[in-house]
Amino acid sequence: MLKQFDKKFYNKKIKVVAGIDEAGRGPLAGPVVAAAVVFSKWVKIEGINDSKKISEREREKLYEIILENAEAIGIGIEDNFRVDEMNILQATLNAMKKAADNLKLKPDLILIDGNKSFNSNIQIKTIVRGDSKSFSIAAASIVAKVTRDKMMREAAIIYPEYFWEKNKGYGTRQHIEAIAQFGKTPLHRNSFLKKLEVRLQNQIKINFKQ
Repeated sequence: MLKQFDKKFYNKKIKVVAGIDEAGRGPLAGPVVAAAVVFSKWVKIEGINDSKKISEREREKLYEIILENAEAIGIGIEDNFRVDEMNILQATLNAMKKAADNLKLKPDLILIDGNKSFNSNIQIKTIVRGDSKSFSIAAASIVAKVTRDKMMREAAIIYPEYFWEKNKGYGTRQHIEAIAQFGKTPLHRNSFLKKLEVRLQNQIKINFKQ
């Protein structure tokens, strides 16, 4: 059980545990969003799991339940310009640090999904596939995913031809064909588009003029 995984970290010195995860490392457009979530040791929520393993409708239901039951939630965002500027890994770690810094309750331990971490004066433990093991990390994955999906649906109103309400900025065929036809938007990641063009061996020509 995911909650039991988290409980083993509590002791006399560790009374507040935060889980951190991100959404949006892979898309061609939009920000990378991280969430940090702190629960009471005793809180249980049925259905919490890695956000990729549950449906969009279920994620949105759980998101509301998480907001109601969490002791604290922090959000960190790095936009597509920052992704291009520093690379996706560093942008992700920066977003995670921002999420931790935005918690109203300072944790004694931070659990991070993956094997990379940011510098902090708080103890950090990285957990590979943590979103499938840790209750708080799984909750953070849901909060990050729902937060980012909402941002992309709002962006789709401005740029409807890219179908972001469906693909959330990921490189679906429909999205790639739209890029080839209409060029890039201010929300596209230039570094990702250049790699995409190379990968498709110039089958598409991207208009980099905004």
